Amino acid sequence: MQHPHPNRTSRIAGFHTMTPRERLDRVAAFADLAPEAVDRLSDFGNLAPDLADRLIENVIGTMTIPLGIATNMRIDGEDVLVPMATEESSVVAAVCNAARQNRDPGFTTSVSGNLMIAQVQAVGVSDPHAARLRILERCAEIAALCDGCDPVLVRLGGGFRDLEVRVLDTKGGPMVVTHLVVDTRDAMGANAVNTMAEAVAPHLAAWSGGRVYLRILSNLADRRLARAHAVWRTEAIGGPEVRDGILGAYHLAEADPYRAATHNKGIMNGIDAVVLATGNDTRAIEAGAHAYAARSGRYTSLTRYEVTAEGDLSASIELPLAVGLVGGATKLHPTAQTCLKILGVTSAERLARIIAAVGLAQNFSALKALATTGIQRGHMALHAQNIAMMAGAVGDEIAAVAAVLVERRQVRMDVAEEVLVAMRRG
Repeated sequence: MQHPHPNRTSRIAGFHTMTPRERLDRVAAFADLAPEAVDRLSDFGNLAPDLADRLIENVIGTMTIPLGIATNMRIDGEDVLVPMATEESSVVAAVCNAARQNRDPGFTTSVSGNLMIAQVQAVGVSDPHAARLRILERCAEIAALCDGCDPVLVRLGGGFRDLEVRVLDTKGGPMVVTHLVVDTRDAMGANAVNTMAEAVAPHLAAWSGGRVYLRILSNLADRRLARAHAVWRTEAIGGPEVRDGILGAYHLAEADPYRAATHNKGIMNGIDAVVLATGNDTRAIEAGAHAYAARSGRYTSLTRYEVTAEGDLSASIELPLAVGLVGGATKLHPTAQTCLKILGVTSAERLARIIAAVGLAQNFSALKALATTGIQRGHMALHAQNIAMMAGAVGDEIAAVAAVLVERRQVRMDVAEEVLVAMRRG
């Protein structure tokens, strides 16, 4: 198929050296953008263009995501307001509602520590099992090499903690994979552990007699787990029938990966929103969470639901949460810094604990909706406002059109347009 603009090209020499506005002008010409679209992209909002230009490459604008606050949360006896950045309706409301139904005593949390893993892969090792022992024998040397990479981290109480060496049988033959276990304190830690892996790699090649290739962290941070648990009183959530409906929904997620994928996606709706609001890495958290959900060899639920001796609903969650307070967008983005101030956190551990509690709250609300009114009723009530706006409603028209859509149970664009026309005719 011939391109409608045969003279257009994506090969733009020196694009990365241009200013954001110069890049935007080139893109606007390429894509025939309307002036109003260019104006929107040129508005960087609360992120300075020069900072945006340093956070990623080839910047032309920013993508604004709504920032909301989850109320009612009480975590480890402390009241917390939780900033959440997300574009999906009902996510913030779900956390608020779950926390309101569990104000006393709220959520109890814990963490396993701040340990991250860097992997160094050696291939072509003739005696891999003996090589594993040769590497383990040099633990002290490896510790010194790692700690020498980041004296500031060591001074803050972090640094090398442990050494693991695994022999893996793969389609490419046996591999000797060394794990450097590092306490990264209040940093997410990717840069720190990657630097250590690079420093140790040539030594591991010499000791193993193989060739070293990959030298990088693992996002399956199973030594950096965050946990939360809570009890919802049966009478507070609608009685035994609702409780048992929630249990049934959990049992399906525990047994069936088709359900577990959606179940865990709902958990990550809440978790990702806080991770994004604080400038942390949503992709790393997602990767770690889903890998952890499949650690048994079968993908399953990240949460667990049980009934207490008193007949109430007990819920718990455990997952890797490698988040930080220093480094990257967390330290540079002014909105992320403000969100951390709202949370009142002074350590990465506390942030991880709050995020775990939010994930559990989100999951409880989703399961309760499924067990009672159905997930669509509450979600579509909020979504109806979006449909009304897409149909052209403004001001007070938005709520009025949305109310009609919900009442008719027809949350559709064509219906919204008809309702809006009728309203304007009077």
